[in-house]
Amino acid sequence: MKICLAVRMGICPHQKVPFLAEPYFRRILQVFYQFAKFVCYLFLRFFCRWEVQGRENFPLEGPVIVIANHISYLDPVAVGVAAPRTVRFMAKEELFHIPVVNWIIKGLHAFPVRRGRSDRAALKAALEVLQDGQVLGMFPEGTRSKDGRLLPFQHGAALLALKTGAPLLPVAVKNTNRVFRGGRIKVIIGRPLKFETAGPSTPQQVQDLTVAAYQAVAKMLA
Repeated sequence: MKICLAVRMGICPHQKVPFLAEPYFRRILQVFYQFAKFVCYLFLRFFCRWEVQGRENFPLEGPVIVIANHISYLDPVAVGVAAPRTVRFMAKEELFHIPVVNWIIKGLHAFPVRRGRSDRAALKAALEVLQDGQVLGMFPEGTRSKDGRLLPFQHGAALLALKTGAPLLPVAVKNTNRVFRGGRIKVIIGRPLKFETAGPSTPQQVQDLTVAAYQAVAKMLA
């Protein structure tokens, strides 16, 4: 049974893909990204006692879908700084309506996704990232966990992986919700989840890959 990726991820045409096509602007954004990454590194390293494990597991080329647990607004920062490559995160649409924050997150290559509704533009942007051989960042829980417990994963990351052949890279983030209470931020990068694709994905394949991704992150959080 063929799965309609657009329907399963909730997608409808509303907004333009937020990537600037002009090479000049792309270079400016990349310089800004590297500068912001360095500043964030200093903050994490000296203020949050930041620690990274498993960086050698991060693929250095080709499309990759980073999947991480979500407990704080600092999670994209912690994961992005830990990654040896530029990570383009999906971010909830509401953040793009906040002055200044809107400009910053666009400069960090994030793009909006409408949670709980169809969003064809977000899917198109995600597919472009992977088709260009880049790194896509996702939080498959779909929202922040208020108590730190890992919430069930949605199927979006598995669907994209099966459609594009990009491996899923599980990442566990710890203590980003306890920065001002003495917590030491820790990022653990697991081994990529590789799989065989042959023809259209089935509901069982999507479910199995989603479960495997959930178990991989849960194991690192234990």
